[in-house]
Amino acid sequence: MARPPTPDRVNLARSTVLLVDHNQKSLDMLSSIFHGFGVKQQIKCGSTAEAVSIMETRDVDLILIDCSMPEMDGYDFTRWLRRETSPPVRYTPVILLTGHAAQSKVHTGRDCGASFLVTKPLTPTVLLQRILWLGADERNFVECETYVGPDRRVRNLGPPVGMKGRRSGDLSEHVGAATEANMDQSDIDMLMKPMKVSL
Repeated sequence: MARPPTPDRVNLARSTVLLVDHNQKSLDMLSSIFHGFGVKQQIKCGSTAEAVSIMETRDVDLILIDCSMPEMDGYDFTRWLRRETSPPVRYTPVILLTGHAAQSKVHTGRDCGASFLVTKPLTPTVLLQRILWLGADERNFVECETYVGPDRRVRNLGPPVGMKGRRSGDLSEHVGAATEANMDQSDIDMLMKPMKVSL
């Protein structure tokens, strides 16, 4: 089977990735996937408390955290990162990992400020697609009283240019060239004019 075409090559060798999971086997598997991606600097944590202390002292390029951590779950960690840290740490992309992709979990992940929510079991292909998407992502970072994180309107904005959407109806946010002439103002006025309808 032929490989799908990939966008420009991505070099992750200089990236620093924080991996957080309380299950050692999952952490080792995640680490081996990133090793395969060429990531040399991996910081592995078995607890969110350890991850918090690392984020207070080091800069990282990407965080992957399990949603169901024992003391502070992945959602709370992401909320802490988005609200309690200062820029540029606050803008670090976060991929939440979960074994249960119920709609409520997806909404919770989106609302806490995560960049993506990916379900286990992980595949390197899906993970790499999400990382490439993050690299090409042009969404604004929203900071308001009730939400801090990347703009959640992915369905409205569509995937980044050159990236295939996750859903069949995804559209790109970039508008192409016009395919026909613009309407005259009189034509627009006719469309807006109330008309009598006979029933």
